[in-house]
Order: sequence, then structure tokens, then C-alpha cells
Amino acid sequence: MAHLLPQSTHVREGMPVKKVPIHLQSSQNRILIKGGRVVNDDQTFHADVYIEDGTIKQVGENLITPGGARVIDAKDKLVLPGGIDPHTHMQFAFMGARSVDDFYTGTRAAVAGGTTMIIDQVMPNRLDSLLDSFEKWKSRADESCCCDYGLHVAVTYWTDRVAADLETLAKEKGVNGFKVFMAYKDLYQLSDGELCKVVAKAKSLGALVQVHAENGELIAESEAALLSKGVTGPEGHALARPEELEAEATNRAITIAHTLNAPVYIEPVMSKSAAEVIAHPQPAGRPLVGAALVRRGATSIATPLSAPLCARACSRWRGAPVPRTSTCLSLSSVCCPC
Repeated sequence: MAHLLPQSTHVREGMPVKKVPIHLQSSQNRILIKGGRVVNDDQTFHADVYIEDGTIKQVGENLITPGGARVIDAKDKLVLPGGIDPHTHMQFAFMGARSVDDFYTGTRAAVAGGTTMIIDQVMPNRLDSLLDSFEKWKSRADESCCCDYGLHVAVTYWTDRVAADLETLAKEKGVNGFKVFMAYKDLYQLSDGELCKVVAKAKSLGALVQVHAENGELIAESEAALLSKGVTGPEGHALARPEELEAEATNRAITIAHTLNAPVYIEPVMSKSAAEVIAHPQPAGRPLVGAALVRRGATSIATPLSAPLCARACSRWRGAPVPRTSTCLSLSSVCCPC
């Protein structure tokens, strides 16, 4: 997805700094994990893992490795790759609220839980420069990120300048994922015509468009009706967004992408109805990815059915002649704790 940027060497004020003694530095650069059960995407097996300078060099049994490596005994344990959270919002201000985690506290918690990379969303306000917004987000992450990170950039309006910015971001800044919204009218929402232009431009750049699929026009009408009835609490959010509005927009986004013969990434998938649209068999050679929303806490409104249903959609293709890339599953936290 997005270009992986190296972990920053900047130190945030008050952040503890661990000094590694000279005689231990070689062992810090060489690690041998012995006796564990390696978990890959396609199989699990017993093997040793040799790591040098942060790169996995060898996986197998009875490895011949250089001396001086720090040995970690993984007997009776699983050895898993670090997780990648493909959708986070650190230090993000939105509709009068702000995510409580910045890049330091959020990624520190991520690493503690086994997530070793995040992909954060650059969210330009309407008419803001996409390039300036990218540099602002990158500066924040470089100052304090505790793990690897990448950046996707949202396209919140369309002009010739935006088209030029997409080209610069893709060719010079390493960004290959662009987010668009079919909801949040007058803030982030694009028209179908603008969405077509973004998808076509991204396709020409070899980039992937991620779509937040909800019918923004009908949501705006429902919100106005609820407010007129005095519904101002958080329950109004769910009442204004019945499942069929997400399912309709999901189908529309897929149709637009297929018409332009372009891949599409639907995120987040928040309902069973939208997941069923994604689970419907797609034409061969038309990549479609659904990212199920995974949230924790009492404020979650997303249905827990979307993740297993998307998983079934993915497993439907296993062993079938249709490529597995036609429908895939991704899980994201949409981490934006307030």
C-alpha cells in the first residue's frame, strides 16, 4: 500500500532513551529466534529465524549463523510477523473533537500489542494543498513515531492542482494510496464525477483508491430530519445511517471502479449489507478489497458481522479458478480514540 518510511531518529521531549552498551551492540544487530513455530499467511511450521540489522535473513532448521547473535528461546511459542494497521488517525482534529493519541502514544501502544507498522491518513481540509498537508503529517510522524509508518492521502475536492499533486505524491513522495469519501457532505464528500476522475488518475499512476462508501446525500437529509425532531445525541449518528445507505454506496463505488477497469479498496466495511455486496462474485481480474472495521469500546457502532462475512467472501475463492485477488480481506482499527 503506502510507501514505508524509516523509523525516525528524532527524540520527543521526555521520551526515555535507551543506551546500548558497546559490548552488546553486535548482539542487538543479530538475533536468532530458536525453537518456535513460525506462523505465515499460508502455513505454520517449526523453524528458527535469524535476523540481522532488522532484516530476516534465514528461516529454517539447523541454521548456520554468524557468532555473537542474541538467542531467544521460543520453544512452545508462536513466532508471528509484526502486524500492519492500514488505517489510523493520529493527532487528528475532526468535527470539534481530536484523537487523544499522537504519533508517539499511539504507536507506542501499537508496538506493545505487536503492531509494527501503521498507515495513517492525511486529511486535507477542503481546498487545502495536498502536498502541504502531506508534509505536515510527515513532520508529525517523523518527530515521534515509535514504529514504521506509511501515509495515505485523502482527496477532498478536485481541481487541476489536485491532479498535479497526486502525480507528485505518487512519483516523488512514495504515496500510492488515496482516500475518497462518498459521505460527509460539504466537508470531504466527492461527487460521482469527481470520484471517477480520482479513480482514473490513480489508475494512471499505479495507485489504489480507498473509498469510504456511504450515501452522503441521504445521510444529510436524515440528519436534518432527526435534528428537527430534537435528536441530538450520539444515537442520531446510527439512526441517520441505515445499512442500506452503505450497501448502496459500496455497490456504486465498485461499479465506478469496474467501469474504469480499476482496482478499488472499500474501507471501512461497517455493516453486513455492505459486506454482502463485497462478497458477491466479482469479474475475474477485477481486484476488490474490503477492510472490515475493528473497534473497541462502548462507542463502537460498527456491526461485528462485517469482519467474518468479509472473511467468508475471501475464503470463497480459495482453491477456485477465480484469482483470490478478486475479493480480499483486510482488518483495520480506524484507530481514532477520542
